[in-house]
Amino acid sequence: MLESVGLLTGSPWIYAVVAVSVLLDVFLPVLPSGVLVITTATAAAAGSTSVAGAAAGAAGKVAQVPQEVPSLLILMVCAAVASVLGDLVAFRLARRDGGRLTRAIARSRRLTTAQERLGGALSRGGGILVVIARFAPAGRSVVSLSAGAAHRKVKDFLPWSVLAGVAWTGYSAGLGYFGGQWLGASWVGAAVSVLALFAAGALAAYVIRRPSAATAQPTTVTAAPAA
Repeated sequence: MLESVGLLTGSPWIYAVVAVSVLLDVFLPVLPSGVLVITTATAAAAGSTSVAGAAAGAAGKVAQVPQEVPSLLILMVCAAVASVLGDLVAFRLARRDGGRLTRAIARSRRLTTAQERLGGALSRGGGILVVIARFAPAGRSVVSLSAGAAHRKVKDFLPWSVLAGVAWTGYSAGLGYFGGQWLGASWVGAAVSVLALFAAGALAAYVIRRPSAATAQPTTVTAAPAA
């Protein structure tokens, strides 16, 4: 897969591929959108290194610069915008036809718990759960669909979706770019960056599944004094 993406990194189409993948993985979490962002950012790191080498040895022409080097800024903008748009599409669809989705969620205890925690977090202004869930496997799907099915207000959901998209994009692109700078723009650097992304996803999933303090601590009942 990395070789296939490598063939696209020299073409402007890579931005469209990344955007479509990020947009759709709210419905198809199996899409490797994170891997695409990391690989493209790694290619951007390789391009910047080649440009620096070409500038240093321009007289002898010891370095060859690729015709097209992916722009890290354009990549991050495309991925972040696609992330927010995908969240809003899922949110709107679930809000419009929430009855069927609500029944599906009700059949899963885990999804029901996630929806209840999300609703409480958004109502209290603690939508940081939306940001954390963006890193967890399928967490983005659960959050966006659950928020829409629960008929949460767009103004309560959208700012956290934007923050989640920017945070996820910055982390993924940063892994690829700095991994390429430090470890070299090879499959080793990309693989290490992908593992770091998966590690963040595992940590986010653990935080989401961990019961809150209110539910983890048993309620103590003070006995009334005997008359």
